[in-house]
Amino acid sequence: MTDCYLDEGVYFPGGNAVNVAVNCKKNGAEKVNYIGIFGDDERADYIKECLKEEGVEFVRSRSVHAHTAQPRVCLKDGDRVFAAGPRDSCQHLFAIRIVDEDMELIREFDICHTSCFSNLEYELPALAGLCQVSFDFSERREDEYLERTCPYLTFAFFSGSDLEEEECRELLKKVHGLGTRIVGITRGSKGAVFYDGDRIYHQGIKKVEAVDTMGAGDSFIAGFLTAYGDGKSMEEALDYAAGRSALTCLVRGGFGHPHQA
Repeated sequence: MTDCYLDEGVYFPGGNAVNVAVNCKKNGAEKVNYIGIFGDDERADYIKECLKEEGVEFVRSRSVHAHTAQPRVCLKDGDRVFAAGPRDSCQHLFAIRIVDEDMELIREFDICHTSCFSNLEYELPALAGLCQVSFDFSERREDEYLERTCPYLTFAFFSGSDLEEEECRELLKKVHGLGTRIVGITRGSKGAVFYDGDRIYHQGIKKVEAVDTMGAGDSFIAGFLTAYGDGKSMEEALDYAAGRSALTCLVRGGFGHPHQA
């Protein structure tokens, strides 16, 4: 998708899975491959160019006859405020069906990341048989949804700036009890809280003069997955993730690459 900044008349490549993929590569991941759905417009072509520049492969991605999703973004005090873009984009009309060729590729990797925005819930059992699965729930916390997804996950991430400390603890333990090994909640300026079944970890923010918070949560996820996947401790991985998230706040868009709208 492309995040369209109305105040500047530019758009940026983005989307949760794309942002995580690019940031994992920036963090030093040896190999990163994005499997997604591209439209057939110039915005889709531009996203592909940006992925190539960032060293992210996208073999096995699909191309369909539809336009790229274009959510509109206004900035208020450095924070992002979204408005809906044109309807019937490729991201809204289509979902990927994982086939044997996809499985052969995914099996080569340590971690597969997806999210509640990717329409892949029905493929989680298959993915869990191939590698560790990471999932961003954003603000989705319904019991039925958690019961459907959490048994197949290694890592689960939630956005929870609206949650009190005790509510965070309850959610962390509920998700872990459903089968997810490591559960984290990012809380904006309140930092993050994580649980691995043994103890609860708190991670504060790295203070910067933010120009744009777009993609900060995604870069936190990428930072944690890269560091923890490389064998760092929970404390080291969380500290690294907070630092990478802070750096993203100094860049316009999820990972830069502005394009005139």
